[in-house]
Amino acid sequence: MVSCPHAEIPLGNWVEAVSRPDFGSRLAVPLAGETVPAGFPSPAEEYLEKRLDLNEHLVARPEATYFVRVSGDSMIGAAIHHGDLLVVDRSVEPKPGNVVIALVDGEFTVKRLRRTPFGLELAPENPEYTPIQLNDDTDFLVWGVVLHVVHKV
Repeated sequence: MVSCPHAEIPLGNWVEAVSRPDFGSRLAVPLAGETVPAGFPSPAEEYLEKRLDLNEHLVARPEATYFVRVSGDSMIGAAIHHGDLLVVDRSVEPKPGNVVIALVDGEFTVKRLRRTPFGLELAPENPEYTPIQLNDDTDFLVWGVVLHVVHKV
């Protein structure tokens, strides 16, 4: 069974790498009214349709959401790179296939939760790392489901 701690549990010493969304201030930036094709360019129809506040776009449940910065390269296959910012929701029920923040034997990690014929595992998305098998002897807790990744291009 996979569990996720209640959103009101303090983050303890981990807060140095974690921050919560600030809804006291708003920063609405222009949002173009057109989508941008990733294939052939389309005729330019430049106009701005409305404004977008990224908090509204990225954070559905502020009381259960936190941001955490990634260190390491074990998730590069999932387009999660060293230095990226993850938006994590602690109220989402973790399911196999989700990318999760987990506490395993006292260490935090970001991995994909995966079901195998032998049970659950935390799978890296980099062949240089091995999956973490979860069993009754593993001290394991999911601290949230990663919903968004923010990184520089």
